[in-house]
Amino acid sequence: MENQLDLVKKTSQYIKRSITLKIISVGILILLLLIPASMVKGLIRERQQRRDTVVREISQKWGDSQTITGPFLTVPFKTYYKDDRGKTRFNLKYLHFLPETLDISGDMTPEVRYRSLFEAVLYNTRLTFNGNFKLPPASQLNVEPKNILWNKACLSLGITDMRGIREKIVLAFNGVEYNANPGLKTTDLAGAGVSTLVQPLSAQASNAFSFDLNLNGSEQIDLIPVGETTTVRMTSPWPSPSFNGAFLPVTREVSKEGFTADWKVLHLNRNFPQFWQGSKYKVTPSAFGLELIMTADIYQKSTRLAKYAVMFLVFTFFAFFFSEIINKRRIHPIQYLLVGMAILIFYTLVLSLSEYIPFNLAYILSAGSVTLLVSGYAWAIISNSKFALTIAGILSILYCYLFIVLQLEDYALILGSVGLLVILALVMYVTRKIDWYEVEAVAREDGK
Repeated sequence: MENQLDLVKKTSQYIKRSITLKIISVGILILLLLIPASMVKGLIRERQQRRDTVVREISQKWGDSQTITGPFLTVPFKTYYKDDRGKTRFNLKYLHFLPETLDISGDMTPEVRYRSLFEAVLYNTRLTFNGNFKLPPASQLNVEPKNILWNKACLSLGITDMRGIREKIVLAFNGVEYNANPGLKTTDLAGAGVSTLVQPLSAQASNAFSFDLNLNGSEQIDLIPVGETTTVRMTSPWPSPSFNGAFLPVTREVSKEGFTADWKVLHLNRNFPQFWQGSKYKVTPSAFGLELIMTADIYQKSTRLAKYAVMFLVFTFFAFFFSEIINKRRIHPIQYLLVGMAILIFYTLVLSLSEYIPFNLAYILSAGSVTLLVSGYAWAIISNSKFALTIAGILSILYCYLFIVLQLEDYALILGSVGLLVILALVMYVTRKIDWYEVEAVAREDGK
């Protein structure tokens, strides 16, 4: 019985002092801490989804992201057929004509609206449209000229969210002004918009048009290049636009005072012609425009932060592990676990604080708090001020390094890779003279 107790005691001492088993246990703890780390990422996604929901609610009352299609002419024509009784009947189909020239110029006035902790970027834009239609010869239409109802021609403008229209739209066509009415003849080119009957319409006339559009929207605006030559000029005091879509501006100027952007798109740049029947072609893939982005997206930055959680756990745990070897003072797995939880609290602390104060300040306060907490705990369990200062230095370097990576988005990958290589090289340099077999042997002897 006494021999068995001695064996149990020796085994317990070996487990307590074995370096190999300690490395394995630390690795298992890191894997276990990945569970709360993934929960932190889930919390960030949840808050981001909540933000997106609030932004949608604000946008629905003001005006959603807008896509403007047109203007374009829609002309009905008759196609005849015989029914089951042999009687001649007809269906109405539609010809769509796009402008020869289309010039759009406008100003965007942005506005940030707040609800609770969240903010949404809204805008009001005043656009001026000018251009003309050049009708093709009747022989190119593949329709009997007598079946075309030119007196029913409609000038149409597609607008995705009609709630954003702020003023009456007066369309000037061939010198005559028309009040636009809600609704389109067909949804072949756009799902919603305004239109009006126009006359006269002929192949000989210039068919010039002009009108102004006062429109509310949120975050993004897109335009469809329906002109044979489409030119667009947009200006705004917003300092951080994101130009996107099928075409980028040919020239742009962006500064802290705002931006100016010019586009020029030819009909050869897109995949639809100047006229066709029905819904044969889709125009939305050719949309281009801009988005008013918020540069301080705290949820995007928090997500990027959480990706480095494993790195912080590994380097902090290994600092404690080397302290065990150097100071010959054993640290219990529970103490490792508490340190790991403190490291993970940093990410939730940054997220919660950044919803009330600027992100950089939230980052500094969170990093400072966690560094003081972990280094103070290290001093308490090891009773070695040098070790506590070393832990504080390691965490300070890691948090500074991560802060720099966040600021340099374009170089984040290369900076992260080089930084990890440098840290690994330093660890290898510091531990180059440690004889791990001897350390293991000493631990085994101590356990006897």
